[in-house]
Amino acid sequence: MSGTLVLVRHGQSEWNLKNLFTGWRDPGLSDKGHEEARAAGDRLKAHGIRPDIAFTSVLSRAIVTNDHILEVLGQSDLETIRDEALNERDYGDLAGLNKDDARARWGEEQVHVWRRSYDVPPPGGESLRDTGARVWPYYLHDIQPHVLRGETVLVSAHGNSLRALVMALDGLTGAQIVKMEIATGVPIVYRLNADSTVASKETLEA
Repeated sequence: MSGTLVLVRHGQSEWNLKNLFTGWRDPGLSDKGHEEARAAGDRLKAHGIRPDIAFTSVLSRAIVTNDHILEVLGQSDLETIRDEALNERDYGDLAGLNKDDARARWGEEQVHVWRRSYDVPPPGGESLRDTGARVWPYYLHDIQPHVLRGETVLVSAHGNSLRALVMALDGLTGAQIVKMEIATGVPIVYRLNADSTVASKETLEA
């Protein structure tokens, strides 16, 4: 085995709590979200996992989640690289809207297509495939080399940017990945082989 890749979706945000489309908007974590982020750190600590480097998006909910995890691990000074390539999917015209209000405006079926299809973007936004088109190259060029050198890498990001990564790592189809939910604040630990294939995958549930 080569190295370890730890993926963590940020803790619950204020807008998750309010059932709003978030995307590239930048609300903070809810009280529960702060707790979830610290709990993620506790689980990594209990499993003896200490990152050598961390990556986050440029959105505060991912950054603060990363900060909480590193604080619990006693690694607050760890090198952390922020890049918008790891940002959440851009929801375009839906950003900031209540999901129920969006259904009332465009219809249940259309909103479902925007949320759960692989390649149909909402107006002015990104599909999951579009999100993957920026996440995958960034992973290959910036994140994966650290793992293949035997390092442990922490990535604190978002539901859809992480789904794009999981899709590639697990070899899933577009139809399969849109059915997968990634829980907030629950670390997913991949051990990679030297050829970048997945040796093992473990979800550190509470």
